[in-house]
Amino acid sequence: MQNYSVLMSVYHKEKPEYLRQAIESIQSQTVPTSDFVLVCDGPLNLELDAVIAVKQQEMGMTLNVVRLENNGGLGNALNEGIKHCKSELIARMDSDDIAYPDRCEKQLAVFSAHTEVSICSGIVEEFTTDPNTVDTKRVPPETNAEIVEFAKKRNPFNHPCVMYKKSAVEAAGSYQDFYLLEDYYLWLRMLMAGYQGYNIQEPLLHMRAGSDMYKRRAGWKYVKTQAKLFGYMRDKGFIGNGQYMKSCVIRSGSALAPNWLRKFMFEKVLRK
Repeated sequence: MQNYSVLMSVYHKEKPEYLRQAIESIQSQTVPTSDFVLVCDGPLNLELDAVIAVKQQEMGMTLNVVRLENNGGLGNALNEGIKHCKSELIARMDSDDIAYPDRCEKQLAVFSAHTEVSICSGIVEEFTTDPNTVDTKRVPPETNAEIVEFAKKRNPFNHPCVMYKKSAVEAAGSYQDFYLLEDYYLWLRMLMAGYQGYNIQEPLLHMRAGSDMYKRRAGWKYVKTQAKLFGYMRDKGFIGNGQYMKSCVIRSGSALAPNWLRKFMFEKVLRK
């Protein structure tokens, strides 16, 4: 098995218990990492710092804590973290999710068998309180051809459990500022540049959802950022005018709907 790095960002609003669970799910991987990069996106608080201190004692040199002076957002924190990752393969992890024990083993097997793949994700199971009680699943398309088609309408990878090649991400310009859509924008640039993806059709991660997740995807600011992203696709010839108009109408309707309706749409229409 190849070596891999783990990249996680945490900021002051995270719950200490969630951070502990997230880190421990990586500590429990069937193929362990020797390079865990934890980016602190601005100053944290005593409780979060206490969790990190305990994990530094347990993990020693494996845990590399990178502290940023100011909170600059997820994309900025991940870009800084990528620079510190020692391995070509990087497993992304959010500070409030719980990885399946064999998550990284399964992804490493894909990269070993398919050298052409540069991005590999899989199914996430969303939960509210208990990881074993699945609310919904987000099932992305499997093959590269399906991924490219899917990307014309929706995000083709589950960012919280993606593993990618550091060189490919950096060649595509890494994460760039794009309100709430930094990852989708990165995948588009990588796919358009010819980098290939694959999605494992098995659950890799328990993802913490709840109403807050749906609230973030609301309002005019979110409508504008989505229109801008689909405009970028149209300008690059990735989609036509028809798909651009259709996507803008559908996404606007979702973002401006009441939170209960948007939650219903995500759970019943956009998830499996």
